[in-house]
Amino acid sequence: MLIHQLICTVVQMSGSASGLRAVTSIEACEVRVIDPAKVAATRDRLPSTWETDALADWFKVLGDATRARILYAVLEAGDLCVCDLAATVDVPESTVSHALRWLRGAGVVRARRAGKMMYYSLDDEHVRMLLEVGREHLRHREQIR
Repeated sequence: MLIHQLICTVVQMSGSASGLRAVTSIEACEVRVIDPAKVAATRDRLPSTWETDALADWFKVLGDATRARILYAVLEAGDLCVCDLAATVDVPESTVSHALRWLRGAGVVRARRAGKMMYYSLDDEHVRMLLEVGREHLRHREQIR
């Protein structure tokens, strides 16, 4: 909803010569008034393009339910091997291995070898915090419905 409140114009494809036309919707402003001081101050505080690209890639990690379940399992257990993760989230070990390769590449989990076993844990405290805040947000949304 917050994103919708920030939108001042909504544009969609149409058959017009330019290919674009403004659409009136509940999320759009009824008049177009720009506050140059607010725009400039906000732009100065925005993350760089590199940062927003990296953040978008990071949040793609949660774009797959299996990866999200694996992350929450690791969050709860502290560290788990592939066998335990597969049993916990009820998917084949090959699926877990593939997801863990992806998660390691994204810098979200780390691996630790102990003999013949490979254990996975969250990469750092920030990952744990984001997962907990995400869950808290969902629970809050359920309470206000």
